[in-house]
Amino acid sequence: MTTARSIDWTDQLADQLDYHWTGHLRPRLEGLTDDEYHFSPAPDDRTWGVRPRGTGSAEVQAGSGDFTIDFAYPEPRPAPLTTIAWRIGHVVVGVLGARWHDHFGGPPHDYMTHGFAGDAEGGLAQLDRAYAGWMEGVRGLDDDALAAPVGEAEGNWSSAPMAALVLHIHREVIHHGAELCLLRDLYAHTHH
Repeated sequence: MTTARSIDWTDQLADQLDYHWTGHLRPRLEGLTDDEYHFSPAPDDRTWGVRPRGTGSAEVQAGSGDFTIDFAYPEPRPAPLTTIAWRIGHVVVGVLGARWHDHFGGPPHDYMTHGFAGDAEGGLAQLDRAYAGWMEGVRGLDDDALAAPVGEAEGNWSSAPMAALVLHIHREVIHHGAELCLLRDLYAHTHH
C-alpha cells in the first residue's frame, strides 16, 4: 500500500519567488546607478518614469513626495516605454505593496500617496521592503488560508483562492524583474 506524500504548498509558493529573487533578480540589481534607474532607450516624450514633481508630461503624475510616477487612464496605445524607476515603483506599489497591505497588514500603498524614490538606492530599499513584507505574509499562510477567497480588496479576483493571487503576484514580479534586467543590459551595451 502506498501513501500520498504531503506537500507543503506554502513553502512551494514562497520558494517559487524566493528562488528567482535571491538567485537571479536581486543580484542583477546590485550596483544600480541613478543613471540606469532613469534610463530609457526611447525619447523622453515616449517614456514613463519617476520624475521630479511638476516635470512630467503624462496625464497623471502620482505620488506624495518630491518625485511622481507617470500614468494615464486609459493607457495609451502603444504604451510608453517605462524606466527601471517606473517599473520598481509599479512593483513596490501596485504589485507587492498594495497586496501586503490588503492581505497581511502592511502599511498602505497606493499610487497617489506613495513617496516614490528619486534615486536607485531609495528605489531598491523600497523594493526590498515591499518584497520582505509580501514574503513574510505568504510564508504565514496555511492550507486553509491558501484555499480561502481573497475577498473584495481584489475586485475581479474576489472569489479566487488566495493561492491563485499568490501565483499571479509572483508571475508579475518575475515578469517585471525580467524587464528590469533587460533595461540594465540595454544600458550596459549602449553606455560605455
